[in-house]
Amino acid sequence: MSAALQNEHLSVKVKPFGATLTSVRATQSGKEFLWQGDERIWAGQSPILFPIIGRLLDDTCRIDGKAYSIIRHGLARHRDFSLVKETADELVFLQESDEEMLANYPFAYRLFVGFTLSGNALTVTHTVENPNARTMYFSIGAHPAFNCALGDRLLFEKAETLNSLRIDTDSLLTDARDRIVTDSRVLMLTEHLFDKDALIFEGVKSDFVTLERQDGSAVRFHFGKAPFLAVWAKPAAPFVCIEPWYGVNDGYTPTADFSEKRGIVALPAGERFAFSWRAEFTEK
Repeated sequence: MSAALQNEHLSVKVKPFGATLTSVRATQSGKEFLWQGDERIWAGQSPILFPIIGRLLDDTCRIDGKAYSIIRHGLARHRDFSLVKETADELVFLQESDEEMLANYPFAYRLFVGFTLSGNALTVTHTVENPNARTMYFSIGAHPAFNCALGDRLLFEKAETLNSLRIDTDSLLTDARDRIVTDSRVLMLTEHLFDKDALIFEGVKSDFVTLERQDGSAVRFHFGKAPFLAVWAKPAAPFVCIEPWYGVNDGYTPTADFSEKRGIVALPAGERFAFSWRAEFTEK
């Protein structure tokens, strides 16, 4: 059963499976801001990407000399979380490693996902705790999808010149780069923008981007200092995903150990890593 938060501005729902955000509605009008999923297009809504982002080469990595198989975007999104805190304005979910998870990813972990509602803003905080006696390595990212239409636009906080890293049909990084934005704040959502799959940006100067809709509504999405920012949708689909990533897909050059993977997070024993995104929702 979903857990919920509500104030005079927003009504939010989260389901324990994957700690998945499933609804963000304007309380008064009922306007839904979050993509509701459609198996004919894309059934997802807001998966959490852990302990990898994208795909591993041959779906396999080596950790301390042993091979492990981890599916695309990791296992956390396919497992239940427990609701460990519930107040009038906050929900916190927890997933802990178990034997099945350790067979595929040999680091014990505690993954908290917190949802905090304040006015017209929702903050989602991801916290990884390392209970191991050694450094653990992982990637983590968010993947929320917001309703939109062709002709809507993304407006960056600052003027950007952005080249997209490119993945191929096997979801692996290639050497290709495409210029997407040149000294501009604007990225228009057009029919063919995602024909080559996700846009993956590195070195974005802005801390937020605003989805501006032609109906006058908007979602201002704060992604902070995430080293990678992905923007994705199925071509011409009525949603857009804005994705802060701490990590990225593999390319075709093997790495000797998971600890050497591009963008990997190294978390010392007994410590925690956290990142948040915050979205402010407005109607016209």
